[in-house]
Formats: sequence, structure tokens, C-alpha cells
Amino acid sequence: MRQGDRLLVVHEAKHGQSWWLPAGAVEPGETFEAAALRETLEEAGLRVRLDGLVRIERSVVDGGARERVIFTATPLEASPPKSVADEHSLEARWCTLEELERLPLRGAEPLELARYFARGGPIFPLSVLMREGDAL
Repeated sequence: MRQGDRLLVVHEAKHGQSWWLPAGAVEPGETFEAAALRETLEEAGLRVRLDGLVRIERSVVDGGARERVIFTATPLEASPPKSVADEHSLEARWCTLEELERLPLRGAEPLELARYFARGGPIFPLSVLMREGDAL
């Protein structure tokens, strides 16, 4: 999720307590969209509206598959992100690219996304993500 030139990141309670994007597994019976809304609320304490797609990824892992969808979203309220630790995360904050460069990140993806947004990378409509059998 981004707000102007800032990206929302969470200080993880696991994975070495590094910083990352709000993310997590899709629960049985849950859509990618519902999982993104739930994970953002749990990890960052923010209710959001999904408003675009950055990319859809699929990887073959250990004889199965891993699928990821990266959304953009807008906060529904003006409240700040989570500042009290719980089982989902330690805190969350909005960061500029320069601030992200100083955080201990779990990987390079938050920086890559911030740079992608800064250079005006395309954001695709949510309608690109369809379930099999949905009408066009």
C-alpha cells in the first residue's frame, strides 16, 4: 500500500524482526482480495480499499505452487498505522524510499516497489484478477 511517495511497511514479529510489506497466506475459502484486506488490518492496523494490481506471481516450490498477488490500496481512515505490538507485528509505518533504505528489510522487494512507483510503473485494474468461470 502506498500513500503519495510513502510505502506502508510492517516491523515483523517473526523472520528476524525485520521490516516487510503487509502480507500473508490466503486462508481456505478466502480470496486474494479478502486476504490482502485481512492481513493489512492485522499487521498494520489499517482498513483499506484495494484499488489496483502491481503484479501476479506464480512459482513452483517443493512439488507444489506458490501464488502471490501484489495490490495497491488506499486507507479508509486517516488514522496512523499500528504502534502497539501484538502476535501479527511489532508496528507499522509509512516510509519514503530514503527511509526504506535505512531499515533492516527482510528482502529487497519493498525498495523495488518504492522505485517502481517512483518511476511511474503501471498499476493494473482489479478486474485483471478473475476467478475461473467469471464473466468478462
